[in-house]
Amino acid sequence: MSVYKAEYIWIDGSVPTAKLRCKTKIVKMGEEAPEWGFDGSSTNQAEGHFSDRVLKPVFTCPDPIRGGADILVLCEVYNTDGTPHESNMRAKCAAVAEKYASHDMWFGIEQEYTLFDGIKPLGWPDNGFPAPQGGYYCGVGADEVYGRGIVEIHLEACLDAGLNISGINAEVMPAQWEFQVGPVGPLAVSDELWIARWLLYRIAEDFGVSATLDAKPVKGDWNGAGAHTNFSTAEMRESIDACMAAAHALEPRHELHIENYGADIDERLTGEHETCSYRDFKVGVSDRGASIRVPWQVARDGKGYIEDRRPNANIDPYVVTMLITEGVCAAAEAAK
Repeated sequence: MSVYKAEYIWIDGSVPTAKLRCKTKIVKMGEEAPEWGFDGSSTNQAEGHFSDRVLKPVFTCPDPIRGGADILVLCEVYNTDGTPHESNMRAKCAAVAEKYASHDMWFGIEQEYTLFDGIKPLGWPDNGFPAPQGGYYCGVGADEVYGRGIVEIHLEACLDAGLNISGINAEVMPAQWEFQVGPVGPLAVSDELWIARWLLYRIAEDFGVSATLDAKPVKGDWNGAGAHTNFSTAEMRESIDACMAAAHALEPRHELHIENYGADIDERLTGEHETCSYRDFKVGVSDRGASIRVPWQVARDGKGYIEDRRPNANIDPYVVTMLITEGVCAAAEAAK
């Protein structure tokens, strides 16, 4: 009998930061990956006396690790009565994306992460600290960057999976890296970011290394880790005025966004290390100390996109894209 392996991947109910879970199903060749079930009492999504939860496939792509006909299957979590589980933020994001589909929202998310070897960042000395920040960002050489082998394998895996990966770079803190997904729509960028995260964790696993999305993985005078979120509407891609209106439309909702932009955001958004304090809201052209940055080329061209620099590395992208879409598009419609 000819079969293929389907790796089912879903987002659990852990708080304040959800985790990825996965398991493998053997499927007959020619058949689609079906709905499946799991023990929700072991993933913070059910109680033991009624533990069954349902996995509904929503996004599939080639499995670059196993290869061949094998696939990765991203799933939404549903209750057995057919309703989305309360932890299922994708369903909520889908409703908002559909409501404002005419605005044609595009997103590009810059996912920062830190590679750890046990309890310390990869390549850091067992005692003490490496040289202060300054030479690591986009660096090259064994004395400047750590973990490039993992990063390159991850990049190739994302490309082989057909994800819209648009780049990688070493970040400001040693052992910290970034990859970018997009620009695509709110659901697509979120689906692909979760798959890219899973691939990162899975590949690093083979090296005995962990990848963390902790917002402040090392305390002190070291950069935190964010998920800067670039976005635009069709109107913004034609008008700088629409870009500025979108930036300022997010100010009345600042506290709502901060509450939903990842755990320990107060440790990262301090006003230092290329951040604006979480207590403040600021829009600036080419200003990495702003809440919302307008890239210099957008100001020059008079159209384009803007960057929300507030989201943490540990965001749920469904939540972030939903909040931005809702805030920007509702304001644009009210202004007409």
